Amino acid sequence: MSINLDQALQTFLVEARELLQDMEESLLRLESNPSDSDTLGAIFRAAHTIKGSAGLFGLDPIVGFTHIVEDVLDRVRGGAVSIGGDLVALLLECGDHMQELVEVVAGQGGQLDSAALAREAGLRQRLQRHQDAPPEAPTAAVAQRDTDKLTQVCAEVGVASDLWHISLRFGPDVLRNGMDPLSFLRYLGSQGEIVSISTLADGMPAADAMDAESCYLGFEIEYQTTADKAGIAEAFDFVRDDCLIHILPPHSKLAEYIELIENLPEGVSRLGELLVASGALTPQELEKGLLEQRSNSEQNIPATPLGEILVEQRSVGPALVQAALDKQNQIQEHKSKESRYIRVQADKLDELINLVGELVIAGAGASLLARSCHNDALQEASSRVSGLVEEIRDGALRLRMVPIGDTFNRFQRVVHDVSHELGKDIELLISGAETELDKTVVEKIGDPLMHLLRNAMDHGIESPEERQAVGKPGKGQLRLNAYHDSGSIVIEIADDGRGLDRERILHKARERGLLAASAMPSDQDIYNLIFEPGFSTAATVTNLSGRGVGMDVVKRNISALRGSVELDSQPGAGTRVRIRLPLTLAIIDGFLVGVGQASYVVPLDMVQECLELSDEDRRASHERSYIDLRGEVLPLVFLRQHFNAGGSAGRRENVVVVRCAEHKAGLVVDELQGEFQTVIKPLGKLFSALRGIGGSTILGNGAVALILDVPALVQQIVHKETQSAVQQPRPSVLAR
Repeated sequence: MSINLDQALQTFLVEARELLQDMEESLLRLESNPSDSDTLGAIFRAAHTIKGSAGLFGLDPIVGFTHIVEDVLDRVRGGAVSIGGDLVALLLECGDHMQELVEVVAGQGGQLDSAALAREAGLRQRLQRHQDAPPEAPTAAVAQRDTDKLTQVCAEVGVASDLWHISLRFGPDVLRNGMDPLSFLRYLGSQGEIVSISTLADGMPAADAMDAESCYLGFEIEYQTTADKAGIAEAFDFVRDDCLIHILPPHSKLAEYIELIENLPEGVSRLGELLVASGALTPQELEKGLLEQRSNSEQNIPATPLGEILVEQRSVGPALVQAALDKQNQIQEHKSKESRYIRVQADKLDELINLVGELVIAGAGASLLARSCHNDALQEASSRVSGLVEEIRDGALRLRMVPIGDTFNRFQRVVHDVSHELGKDIELLISGAETELDKTVVEKIGDPLMHLLRNAMDHGIESPEERQAVGKPGKGQLRLNAYHDSGSIVIEIADDGRGLDRERILHKARERGLLAASAMPSDQDIYNLIFEPGFSTAATVTNLSGRGVGMDVVKRNISALRGSVELDSQPGAGTRVRIRLPLTLAIIDGFLVGVGQASYVVPLDMVQECLELSDEDRRASHERSYIDLRGEVLPLVFLRQHFNAGGSAGRRENVVVVRCAEHKAGLVVDELQGEFQTVIKPLGKLFSALRGIGGSTILGNGAVALILDVPALVQQIVHKETQSAVQQPRPSVLAR
């Protein structure tokens, strides 16, 4: 069987990146909870796995550096080095360097530059200090915890010393079968040291019932040896069927057994096999336990778990059974995860989505032809095909949906590093991590979110001293939240800092000529000024911000994703940025409308209802740009005038009621053409500045229809109403 080394190397690169990401997240958790041995074990295993896999490919730079990291982690795990903020920071830097080494391999033949080599030398030197440090004395709390744990484990298995304990009850036929019990004791003495032995005569019958050829003795032995349990059990192979034998390990062996169980390969999955493979159970003890389990089953006795049987037989202690069960669950979860996921190259997935898009367009053309033929059978077959195409479309799009939690979790490291750099104590709280959206959107939203978070930490959240002076906790909070709303995904970034300085923003805007001196904008308009190019209110320039570069790019990048961004701030209470994005950038369900000779597509998930304007409403609406919708004021957008379509309005006019966030509006069109599967085609750079248009699509007849950017249209109404309210106060016409 030949092995594709290129493919295997690519698999290593993917897994190494995932392990390094897991390692980083675990290190951040470990900093807040240094006593979490499970997290520490996960970090060690990640480094060990990377080193071992890199060794298979002869990647010596990765192996050499990771070996030192693994050695320090092993000393931490053994208690020789204590974990703290400085060591966590060092290990995070080491993870970054390991990532750099992995990317060098991915670059096929590249080498570290001189700066990276200098960083590695510095990291090795800092790691060496922890390698050479003398073992640290455990704190009183740690020592007490370990003592309590040791006492508990020893009580479970009945051993309170660092010696093997052998409990022997020879059967009555041992002598009759030519076996001398003392010979077994002498053999034990040759393999180790019998520290103490107690002879038990409680099985001796009365003198008149005694048989000279029968053995009635038992022994309790404290034994010291370097042999393992299987080696000790071999001494009694010849009399195993005639005796009752229990071999209990010393307490020092328990931790070793548990560690062996945890590190066993995943090919071993049964409870008994796990215990035997670790050396905690002999094959004979396992066979005896399985025999009793089968016997119970044959006698219709309720099935007893093997672990309980082994504990009752005093073959192993509960702690070892529990460790084996935990390992078994871990293996099952891993196999279940592997069975649920398959790696697919992203470009192949993109190609599939493109083909599905073309299939949707071709299907629309076929449906149009079928309707024009007036053939019922053909129309029915076409309808069936259209239904299947729709299912294929939904299934293909789901393949590209990924949880946003992976993106959110990467920011834990950013918050950790930036807060230390700024001398602030900041905590990142994440919710809605399971919310899914298109992979392409996730990839492109990372940078805007990064900038917003860094800006909040630098400008928004105060120093601990400033926070405490105004009665706030010293630790600031950043919140990342994601949820679905009206067919879109909403991402919120909120902080509990000082909030935006309204007057300072207003003064700066007037100073730069962005606002007239007499203008009285709303708070929302003032806050939105921070998205203007080059706008900054920072008094000083830092490594993070203050140059006025970034917030305009944030808004531009979000707009490029057909998204919108809103900002709300309360002085002294913090700032909340709300980003609204489409779930997918590829294919949507649309509602087709006609205006003159042109067709437009409205995203179906934003459509609330449709209605026809009466003659009276038509006359009134053109004068005041809104109608009364069941007692609710509904502002209108006349698409004919908005896009300068020309010509006169049709004999009938219809209103498509759309909703975006908490706002409603009505789109006035000539014709309602029904639902339409819409394959989104991006507009060229020539049309990038066109307001109210989010893309284009191809209809079944080959014509091009423009896709309406509903959030942008609604935002225009909001802005227009706000300006009107400032100039001439009157009740707002925005439907809520």
